[in-house]
Amino acid sequence: MPNKSISVRIDGELVSAHEGETILEAARANGKKIPTLCYLKGLSAVGACRVCMVELAGTDRLLPACTTPIQEGMSIKTSSAKLTLYRKMAVELLLVERNHICSSCVSNGHCELQSLAQSLGVTHVRYPYNNPRLPVDMTHPRFILDHNRCILCTRCVRVCAEVEGANVWEVASRGIRSKIVSDLMDDWGHAKNCTGCGKCVQGCPTGALAEKGLSVMEMVKQGDSVSRLAAQRATHANPAH
Repeated sequence: MPNKSISVRIDGELVSAHEGETILEAARANGKKIPTLCYLKGLSAVGACRVCMVELAGTDRLLPACTTPIQEGMSIKTSSAKLTLYRKMAVELLLVERNHICSSCVSNGHCELQSLAQSLGVTHVRYPYNNPRLPVDMTHPRFILDHNRCILCTRCVRVCAEVEGANVWEVASRGIRSKIVSDLMDDWGHAKNCTGCGKCVQGCPTGALAEKGLSVMEMVKQGDSVSRLAAQRATHANPAH
């Protein structure tokens, strides 16, 4: 049976949503745009990037749209001067924590972080760069992992575990030195569980995961196809949803 229909206000407009949906799902179903980086349709939501924050009437706290369940009578703002300022700050902090020099990146022009920064008008950062020099893993025969481009969105971790079922990736270490690792910190090329499917590469929003042999601006990601696979898998696992 379909979930119960409820009424909420999004940006002043009265719209219908369904119990069990998140604010992000309800907003997008009604044509409202909320920016995201760590979210990928069909995967579990983790609220890691914090750029999908929205305002909710009755509370001073900003709430992550991707993990907050929709409820009857909610009044939500998806766009405001306060939200724009917050999102710009979140993007700037992501930029200073890694080496995101777009002019030398394979995903230049096809990067979700770059596109979001441009849409928010982020032309420079106000904080000192704090990015440690991290290694580049080139041991896989087809793909490359550049930790210096990673934003720790964990889309690769979740798509590998929830769609491919290989459970190759995890996050290791803490703070500024946190990084994606394969098979208990073994080199990617030695990861016994890796099937070489490339879903993690296609799901990556930046140039952190890429195909070998590509130069600047040549890595075009197909995250939408990974999203469809994930959504199909989620639907089969929970037909009632």
